[in-house]
Amino acid sequence: MRAWLLLPLALLFVAAPPRAAAAPQSDALEAGRKAFKRCASCHQVGPGARSQFAPHLNGIVGRRAGALPDFAYSPAMKRAGFVWTEARLRAFLADPDKIVPGNKMRFWNIMGERQVGDLAAYLATLPPAGDARR
Repeated sequence: MRAWLLLPLALLFVAAPPRAAAAPQSDALEAGRKAFKRCASCHQVGPGARSQFAPHLNGIVGRRAGALPDFAYSPAMKRAGFVWTEARLRAFLADPDKIVPGNKMRFWNIMGERQVGDLAAYLATLPPAGDARR
């Protein structure tokens, strides 16, 4: 008879994921938003973002490398020939010259692997701007 009482409790744990499971994802996005502050001196994001000193990063994941018409990319980035994914973005943030040798991006504030992952996850959430070609 005791097993019969435990069955509904066991089903509750199997059927409903714990609320805390969503917290790391939102924590990572918040950490990525904070990490982006290092990038904001060159890159813009959000409504009204434009390419100026560096390309805006709205819709970066899913966009062809070197494809924004309003930014003068390096020849290396124009020839990169790939579409940004979150994984490729993480790799680029960790070592830009390894992923696109000869690109113009210089990033001296080295971030740890976790910060790079958080930043890439945050950037992946940004919707494309009006003319972000894919």
